[in-house]
Amino acid sequence: MKIIRYNFIVDGGGKMRNYELEVPISKNNESLEKDDSKCITCGYCKKICENDITVARMFEINPDREPICINCGQCANICPTEAIKERMDYLKVKELLHNNIGKKIIMSIAPAVRASLSEEFGNGTINVERKIPTAMKRLGADYTFDIIFGADLSIMEEAVELVNRIKNNGVLPQFTSCCPAWVKYCEIFYPELLPNLSTAKSPIAMQGSIIKTYFAEKENINSQDIINIVIAPCTAKKAEIKRPQLMTNGKYDTDFILTTQEFAHLIKSAGLDLKDMEEAQADSPFGEYTGAATIFGASGGVAEAAVRTAYRSEERRVG
Repeated sequence: MKIIRYNFIVDGGGKMRNYELEVPISKNNESLEKDDSKCITCGYCKKICENDITVARMFEINPDREPICINCGQCANICPTEAIKERMDYLKVKELLHNNIGKKIIMSIAPAVRASLSEEFGNGTINVERKIPTAMKRLGADYTFDIIFGADLSIMEEAVELVNRIKNNGVLPQFTSCCPAWVKYCEIFYPELLPNLSTAKSPIAMQGSIIKTYFAEKENINSQDIINIVIAPCTAKKAEIKRPQLMTNGKYDTDFILTTQEFAHLIKSAGLDLKDMEEAQADSPFGEYTGAATIFGASGGVAEAAVRTAYRSEERRVG
């Protein structure tokens, strides 16, 4: 069978595109968007997708099919002209906050965002962890939470699952499922490894479902009246929240994902500066967390947290 390489195709504007040097981005991509007029065909996006992420290495581009993408956003990260960038949802959120019609706005922050957000407002020299809840409230949030609570939930679920797999001769090794780009990569290219994936949702997905169920019931709020907004470090989260598994009563558990850059734009467009914010705690009940959740975002942190949690839980049970 002969493999045909589709190096050049004509885009909607009649321009000849060189897909040996470009990563094609679908108009339906939930995470990324591309402005072909800004593309200088430098080849950086294709190189990182092919050599580092390895997605572009795994398939032949066919202009009659939807481009394959795991939504990781590394092409946008390396693009020198911003021809490829994250899909900007902060403008929708800004309008929503300005024209709120009786909805309860919940804003949560993923732990990994703090350091990069500090760089946006203080060259990384200020600790913004306790300034963020204040900024969220000033933007119009009714409740502010920390996704680090969701990390604890994921760690407990993955630890229990690991113990059960070991005891019952289950499929090993167990891979984490908290990264949506990794999960999608596995689904597309290595489906034989899907049984190795943990069945636990990611921290954002877990906390989103709890907000739309437990929290809504606790606060006597109709889940349909909650707008759940999460600040996350990864463009892949924008696609993850649209998965059909992450819905409650026919509505998505998380309504919007904003990247760090988008959240900084939102704060600045409101005339606010994190450096000038007074400190505050995230709201209860999702403001508490353990050391296992704290290391979740570090390299190797998920594995260490899950293993030590599994060990301690079994130690207490046996002891």
